[in-house]
Amino acid sequence: MADGLLTDVIDEINGIRATLGPRDAFREPDFLHGLAERLLASPVLRRQPIVRAFAEDARSFGDDPRLRRTKLHINGEADNHVFSMFDASYFPSLSLDYLTYRKLPTDEHLARRYASNTMPVTIERMSDGFASRVVVALFPENHLDGIQDPDDLIFYFIDKFVERHLRLTRRLVSAVMAEGSFPLVAAAGPAEVERASSWWVRLHEYHHRQGDMPIPDFLPTKRLKPLAGLEELRVDISSMLACLNDDGLPREDALLAYEYILSERLLRYSVEGVPRPNYDAVASQVLFDYLIEARGIHLRDGVIHLDPGLPAALAAFLAEIETIERRIHTEPAERVQRRLLDFANRYADFDEEKNDYRHIPYFAEIKQRLGV
Repeated sequence: MADGLLTDVIDEINGIRATLGPRDAFREPDFLHGLAERLLASPVLRRQPIVRAFAEDARSFGDDPRLRRTKLHINGEADNHVFSMFDASYFPSLSLDYLTYRKLPTDEHLARRYASNTMPVTIERMSDGFASRVVVALFPENHLDGIQDPDDLIFYFIDKFVERHLRLTRRLVSAVMAEGSFPLVAAAGPAEVERASSWWVRLHEYHHRQGDMPIPDFLPTKRLKPLAGLEELRVDISSMLACLNDDGLPREDALLAYEYILSERLLRYSVEGVPRPNYDAVASQVLFDYLIEARGIHLRDGVIHLDPGLPAALAAFLAEIETIERRIHTEPAERVQRRLLDFANRYADFDEEKNDYRHIPYFAEIKQRLGV
């Protein structure tokens, strides 16, 4: 598509999304019928196959509340356009939005051995909703129908990962890590960070679907903040260990991905959440305290040092989670959930009075000192 025409498409979508009104009307048949007519009345928009697919879904949503044609177009990669009505509480900027993307290359062994429907991409053009910094991914259930099917693509916007890493994580590495802790990450330019990010999201989505309590099957059991965080740790540590132990992966790329995931998980996530840590921050602070106790890392004068036993400590942490989750075959889900919660709270800073979590003092100080 010519760049000028794409600009017209994005401009028209931004114009329509600015007039949508209350979000609670988005699923009403009358609203969706009217929206479909507005889209198809535009000479620019009705030329786009993805717009026509969504308009047909919007017209029939009252009888069949699924965006079948829209997702078929996206999953089939008929072109590089994504368009839909989105409704996700954790991505509040999204509503009626459009983007075009560039698919990123991947290592053949990585894609084959850790197969999933992950789609690492760079955004080329986007409407206003996707411009929000927090929208780093797009999941099938973020569409208005709220459904994820096995064949649905999961998009990760790697350009946002790169920007975030270079802006924030590198600053944390310089501020709190012993010199030489992450030599490959420290030397990586934008292209290397892009590649490491792509590896991370592929490994991450693959490992979500492995184990005794995979996602999405056990999502209801893992919805609590610390348990959602533990699930993220489970898959990220599994990913790091794969990078260290899978001889079929290119060694230099695998070690870079290991350092990258560890730096993000140990540092950036740990300072996130204002004013309270989010589930990723809670989980990463749990990992931090565990690794201190297990002698995988140590603190000296406020500086984090990685110890030789770190890989073994990571493996031991993962084994603790897996041992608890294995009980799902012999115990009720509620009891396994309680065991996971007890494990998380052993290392987290839980405020009984406020019934929520706090930043542990070390990361609270870093957060305040660096203003992140």
